[in-house]
Amino acid sequence: MTATISEYSRIPRILRLNVAGHPVDWVSWQDAVCLYAREIVVWTIGDPVLHIRGGHSRLDGCPSCIDIHSIIACDGRVVPNDGAIPPLTNQALFGRDRNVCLYCGNIFTDGELTRDHVVPVSRGGADTWDNVVASCKRCNHFKGSRLLDECSMELLALPYVPNFAEYLALINGGRILGDQMDFLRKSFSSESRLRH
Repeated sequence: MTATISEYSRIPRILRLNVAGHPVDWVSWQDAVCLYAREIVVWTIGDPVLHIRGGHSRLDGCPSCIDIHSIIACDGRVVPNDGAIPPLTNQALFGRDRNVCLYCGNIFTDGELTRDHVVPVSRGGADTWDNVVASCKRCNHFKGSRLLDECSMELLALPYVPNFAEYLALINGGRILGDQMDFLRKSFSSESRLRH
């Protein structure tokens, strides 16, 4: 698939890997062009998603062009992110829980969900991945600052800390190409709700 200029705004972000093949972050197509031009991209996966035409070379007069792939591996220092805890955001949390209130089981939009602390902060609970779940406003209000056994509520699934590959899938707002998701999915943890 190759995009035209009018379609550039709809181009999904490019998945950037380190040279060892571990996912690092998402970059815009413009940033990807810079990485290619600086000859930092050492290998790619999949077919090109964008064909960029530049100016003419001052050396030989030939037109320049770059094919941008959906997954690019860049040269540089490899910093392992194994064990790194991704930042906790509502967008990523609601994605982890698939926009389901983990108390009533209904599906909601992001605007209808809240972050609920299983063990309330007022009771010593932390604002961490393994203590928060997506909750509709009604269930969150009903639970209040009580523990689950104090209000006869149960969790439909246990909270967990997503690994970095899962986090990258969660923060991309549903604009992930099939080859990008296939690549990330290989690194998802066994407890991931994103595996399906």
